[in-house]
Amino acid sequence: MPLPIPSQYPTLLIRKDAFERAGLTRQAFDERLGLTPDEFRVEQSIIAVGPIVEVDAVPQLIADLEAAGLTYFDDFFEFSGNWPEWLTLYAMTPAT
Repeated sequence: MPLPIPSQYPTLLIRKDAFERAGLTRQAFDERLGLTPDEFRVEQSIIAVGPIVEVDAVPQLIADLEAAGLTYFDDFFEFSGNWPEWLTLYAMTPAT
């Protein structure tokens, strides 16, 4: 099922296998960002973290993901949230 990506704030999309390979945990994201259950969603092979209301935290999150061995664009991607509210975007991985 596609995950809706809200506008106005960034959302990180992370491939689930890359997340697990790097030894990342939901708890670490929760502690760092104070996420609600709706702000950390898993659907098939994709994880959506956000919306991230602490916009200033995003560059450091990206740097930390890269330091953990993930590659921007191949393993994770940041949607800026910079689109109008009347436009709804969805994310999902291709069916295999």
